[in-house]
Amino acid sequence: MLIIAGLGNPGREYENTRHNAGFMVLDALADKLGADISERKHKALCGKAVIGGQKVILLKPQTYMNSSGESIRAAADYYKVAPEDILVIYDDISLAPGQLRIRAKGSAGGHNGIKSIIAHLGTQEFPRVKVGIGEKPPRMDLADYVLGHFSEGEKRIMADAVKEAADAVCEIVNMGIEQAMNDHNRKKSEGQQ
Repeated sequence: MLIIAGLGNPGREYENTRHNAGFMVLDALADKLGADISERKHKALCGKAVIGGQKVILLKPQTYMNSSGESIRAAADYYKVAPEDILVIYDDISLAPGQLRIRAKGSAGGHNGIKSIIAHLGTQEFPRVKVGIGEKPPRMDLADYVLGHFSEGEKRIMADAVKEAADAVCEIVNMGIEQAMNDHNRKKSEGQQ
């Protein structure tokens, strides 16, 4: 069994903000799999699905971004899932909007949601799919930027990125992370964005 967790902040005021890219991908994945993510447990909204014969738990922590680890640890303990079987999807300001970066493990890179997960799991050894949201403009507060909404141009780019990220998650489950990294970890040229 795998846990696939998309990070974001609960509540209508945060819907479709940059920091909720993980939620957006998880919703797209649920649509693709015909899954429902509405059961409330483990401080999250949960759903069950099957990808290529593998049972997966779809998880949207409802603890707010900076405490995401509480929910993920609770689900991992309940389902007896090891950290390397927890795939986390989240936003990354160091990547251009719409660019994906898949990693088998790694540091938090300044992302508070990932810092919380590392603290609660006691390891950095869990796979992740990062979805680029672009760098914040100079002199703009980081929180204001990540909690802000996408521009009209970014919305089109992100719609494609969210679909690609959902496909990448399925590829990770079906074909392994190395194959998915080879297929999705590439810089997008201006023409692709």
